[in-house]
Amino acid sequence: MKNARHEMILELVRTQDIETQDELVAKLEECGFSTTQATVCRDIRQLELRKIPGKDGRNVYAPPAADVRGLKEKYLRILSDAFVSVESAGNLMVVRTLSGMAMAVAAAIDSFDWRNTLGCIAGDDTVFIALKNSEDGPDLCGKLRKLADNKRVNKE
Repeated sequence: MKNARHEMILELVRTQDIETQDELVAKLEECGFSTTQATVCRDIRQLELRKIPGKDGRNVYAPPAADVRGLKEKYLRILSDAFVSVESAGNLMVVRTLSGMAMAVAAAIDSFDWRNTLGCIAGDDTVFIALKNSEDGPDLCGKLRKLADNKRVNKE
């Protein structure tokens, strides 16, 4: 039951702006989970949720950053090992990877939780990244190149 509740909490904070523990308790009740504020408080600590600014300026719960879960280093390694190139055009970025690695690179990019990306679509050796604004393309390309190159430098 606890694991299912934790999964639901993560889904709720990913998809909705939830500001308080009481609000989270109410959302869980709507989803069929009967719980208390004290239990939700413990769940928040165990899940390492954090508060971030929401769309309307309120602080809302969010899943932990990738590095909090110990995945950042793995994702950086995948990015570095599989990355070939990146270019932007309008509000799209195209990342070229080694054959068969696009899905892993897309997962790595998604894990960085960049606010100016809408999402990734991966093929075999190509990842398309939809951006919120076309102006963000060059900066994100540079950031992605730097992440891949920094990791390569650290390995040598």
